Amino acid sequence: MKIYINGTIYDEPDAKISVLDHGLLYGDGVFEGIRFYNNRVFKLVEHIDRLYESAHAILLDVPMSKQAMTAAVVNTVAADGKRDGYVRLIVTRGVGKLGLNPHHCEQPQVIIIADSITLYPEDLYRNGMDIITIPTRRNVHEAVNPRLKSLNYLNNVLAKIEALNCGYSEAIMLTAEGYVAEATGDNVFLVKRGALKTPSTDMGILEGVTRQAVITLAAERRLPVAEARLTRHDLYTADECFLTGTAAEIIPVIKIDGRAIGSGAPGPITLDLIKAFRKLTEVDGVEVGTAARPAQPPRTTQ
Repeated sequence: MKIYINGTIYDEPDAKISVLDHGLLYGDGVFEGIRFYNNRVFKLVEHIDRLYESAHAILLDVPMSKQAMTAAVVNTVAADGKRDGYVRLIVTRGVGKLGLNPHHCEQPQVIIIADSITLYPEDLYRNGMDIITIPTRRNVHEAVNPRLKSLNYLNNVLAKIEALNCGYSEAIMLTAEGYVAEATGDNVFLVKRGALKTPSTDMGILEGVTRQAVITLAAERRLPVAEARLTRHDLYTADECFLTGTAAEIIPVIKIDGRAIGSGAPGPITLDLIKAFRKLTEVDGVEVGTAARPAQPPRTTQ
């Protein structure tokens, strides 16, 4: 594991931040989870763009350019030395005083962690997973907007705890009105009569990079895709269902709340999209080693 902090790459035991960082104290910051495959950082441009959008939405000035951030990610992955793995890219408000006032934080911090990750066992990708819906509702837009990938992830953590306490590794969260939002860390798709449906962005979801990749792959296959308001009934009566996320990739769902989905096995459209997505990861992304440039030191304005 290698960890970049404000321009310097450290081994894990030497990577340290202040206990007064507002990212730690108050969850004040943004992050991205990014995969790299065969020395290619997958969809890096899209992840960097979303990071800066999230930061802009919370009035957080990222202290380096997108070009410098891209180089910092690539260089950290190169230093880690793995061909396949995971990057956690974090920008915090920085070190400040006790108290919520962000104006006491003088300089945002950029932290990049490169390591491996295994979210689900391989057999679930072959055989599908059994999940539930849970009581914890997704944050409403008027609170912490779910379209922000912020460090305040307690809503998702509480949902994950409920799933685990019930003996499941994943669960679906609903909106305050009872519509399908997303899983604790993944987007949700269903297949009905050859068409894909996924909750619309006003349903309290994060617009996932993998979600968009699946929508693009579906369009290439002339599969209709609709963003819609979905209920649990829509999930129960779907022909197929799957989840998407950077760490999870595409994983089939075969049962929800004790109800078999379709045939009770991963469906043909899901399996085809999994195959296509894995091929995409082999060619899409920023190549490590050839695109890397020396990371620029942090600065105070964009």
